[in-house]
Amino acid sequence: MIDPFQFLPSGGVTGAEIRKREWSSTSLGLPGTWSPALKGTLAQMLACPTAMFLAWGPDLLCFFNDAYRPILGYRGDTALGRPFREVWASIWDEIGPLVATTLAGEGTTVTDMPLDLSRDGRPERGWWSFTYSPAFDEDGRIAGLFCVTAETTARVVGEAALRESEDHYRHTVELNPQVPWTCDPEGNVTSFSNRWLTLTGQGPREPYGSGWIKAVHPEDIPSTVTVFTACLASGDTVDVDYRLRMGSTGEYRWMRARAQPRRDGTGAIVSWYGVVEDIHDRKLAERDLRELNAHLERRIEEALAQRKLWADVFEITDALVCALDPEFRLLALNRAYADEFEAIYGIRPQVGDDLIGLLSHAPDQQAQARAVWSRALTDDAFTLVEEFGDPDRKRPYYELAFTPLRDADGRRIGAFQYATDVTQRLRDLEQLAKAEEALRQAQKMEAVGQLTGGVAHDFNNLLTIIRSSMDLLRKPDLPEERRRRYMDAVSDTVDRAAKLTGQLLAFARRQSLMPETFDVGARIASTADMLSSVTGARIRVVVEVPTATCHVFADPTQFDTALINMAVNARDAMDGEGTLTLRLECRRSLPEIRGHAGTRGPFVAVSVIDQGTGIPPATLPHIFEPFFTTKGIGKGTGLGLSQVIGFAKQSGGDVDVASVPGRETAFTLYLPQADAPAAEAPDTQTAASDGRALRILVVEDNLDVGRTCTQILEELGHSTVWARNGEEALSEIERDPDRFDAVFSDVVMPGMGGIAMAHRIRAMLPDLPIILTSGYSDVMAREGTHGFDLVRKPYSAAQVAEAFRAVPGRSETGPR
Repeated sequence: MIDPFQFLPSGGVTGAEIRKREWSSTSLGLPGTWSPALKGTLAQMLACPTAMFLAWGPDLLCFFNDAYRPILGYRGDTALGRPFREVWASIWDEIGPLVATTLAGEGTTVTDMPLDLSRDGRPERGWWSFTYSPAFDEDGRIAGLFCVTAETTARVVGEAALRESEDHYRHTVELNPQVPWTCDPEGNVTSFSNRWLTLTGQGPREPYGSGWIKAVHPEDIPSTVTVFTACLASGDTVDVDYRLRMGSTGEYRWMRARAQPRRDGTGAIVSWYGVVEDIHDRKLAERDLRELNAHLERRIEEALAQRKLWADVFEITDALVCALDPEFRLLALNRAYADEFEAIYGIRPQVGDDLIGLLSHAPDQQAQARAVWSRALTDDAFTLVEEFGDPDRKRPYYELAFTPLRDADGRRIGAFQYATDVTQRLRDLEQLAKAEEALRQAQKMEAVGQLTGGVAHDFNNLLTIIRSSMDLLRKPDLPEERRRRYMDAVSDTVDRAAKLTGQLLAFARRQSLMPETFDVGARIASTADMLSSVTGARIRVVVEVPTATCHVFADPTQFDTALINMAVNARDAMDGEGTLTLRLECRRSLPEIRGHAGTRGPFVAVSVIDQGTGIPPATLPHIFEPFFTTKGIGKGTGLGLSQVIGFAKQSGGDVDVASVPGRETAFTLYLPQADAPAAEAPDTQTAASDGRALRILVVEDNLDVGRTCTQILEELGHSTVWARNGEEALSEIERDPDRFDAVFSDVVMPGMGGIAMAHRIRAMLPDLPIILTSGYSDVMAREGTHGFDLVRKPYSAAQVAEAFRAVPGRSETGPR
């Protein structure tokens, strides 16, 4: 059997209903008799996702696709095959003329047509856009109409709401006593409230760009333009007062213009938003107050002459106002002063009262008042803060401003006081200071705890190696090869302990630096040659150094250590593979780093850039803390970056960090740039004295260190005299100034320190070589070595020998 609906596309709710519908009773008859034009149009419409309907035949029977079904609402179950007029009887008055026009052969397009629908049985207002087109049969005759439709209710309602909101905003702006305005980044005005035109009388287009300035008082234009231009360049908030000409009267009123920038995602200014506020009355009040102060002395004289109070002057302020003559009698006072005085002391003062006498029941307050007013009656104007009232109770604080009072001839006739209660302000500041101190103490204790734990852990590890090695060395049958190995372990561990101490001192900025002027580029190049042994073969080290030399004045050894510490961190971040870049830039300014203000410099910037995993934002604030490390146990002490920042700060610089997680990290060390050193002539006066036996004064307060030091020197062939402190050493020198060839002294000692002693000896014997030694000295950390040679503790016999190698004997004969 042939399917009469084979022309319909498969699927779809409406297609299924067409198949089930009984069509024999309609004017169209059985589907097998339908015209090809009807079948083709139906097939296209049902396959289209856009909402459409078709009215066909003499009765304009209604067909539609699935997309049109929601528009029908409750009509959807009965609309198929019914006359179009019956389906939309509720709005036929609106669409009937469109149907007639279309059936006459003229297509119609309507946009946002309002229709009162009833899709769920209730009246409903909606808006629609649709196109009616004639539908032709195969002979070209109009057989019906075809419509493509879309509901635009949501858009129409939204646009209406937007217009309402804009209209509401416009009326709100126009009713605002302030004048909102905007301008572009160059300062050209782009919008303003109509209130500006009402105030100034300018034309609608006149204020745009810089036209608004024409309404400003000519005397105020230079200062206004200066402030506005400076803020546009810096991005600071605009805040400027100027006088504006009123269009209705031609008079000028004082205005205050304020504006703030709006920035895009990159921080660039895209526009400025501002307001103009009428402050004319406030300006007049301020002027009146200035005039009041200027004429106050004259008013006092008039009050004395007329014996009347200045109620009209004093009662306009909440401040406590009074005036006294040289005998401490009240010339005038306002109600606020009388009320507060009575509240504090229980006595209400009046004009003519002896103010000091009123306080006879409170001797402390009486003495305080006498001292203050005695100064006010003799000195020029001054301001101070005082506490008043019963010492056993909570007392208010007042800021007191005193001004001399003079008569018309300039003679001093008393003093004027203007007092303001500042109790709450001072208490707020006190609470803030306490909170800040508590926070600083908590941070300090946290840092001390972390530092103590880290130092204890690392030094206990080192002491374990030393102690176990020494125990093994006591074994009588220990082979020589093992003995040497344990001795080497002890020596290496001492070096590591000294390095750890140096890193701690560098972090605390207490390391005794030995600065000198050196070429940074050459130092970086030489350090880069040895970095391969630190970073490994899979890391390529790239050096970017300018052709021009640049120098710094710093400790070169500490500089090398800082560079290596940053390189080791970079190596670990790259997991041993990638490119490590060492970059040098000269004559740079020091940027703002971690909230510290920058400076123009010049500075040398040494950057260590890796291609590693980057630093998470949460970790970044802690990377310079001592013993903070993200590495596994045994893979880092957490002191490397502490040494870097300590060295940088102690050398007058800083360290900045920029990191992109997952891509790269750049550490930049800033050091003050120095001038190149002047060429020095070769020193032909110093003669090496290898093998010469010297007479050395050893100054050391620690008994164990003193015994070790004298033993080392005597093993080297020198003779020694041991003084336990600086005073004893000076006595040895003064007893026989020619007795010694050199002095070897500790720096930190009780009583006279090593540096002070060395200066005393140098004043007596300028040619006597003095060599200092210290593991730590606060003076040397702050002020350097004062020109003396330094051997750092812990020292070895070889280091001591090297220090005295170039010391000549001062005399071949003489008392030993």
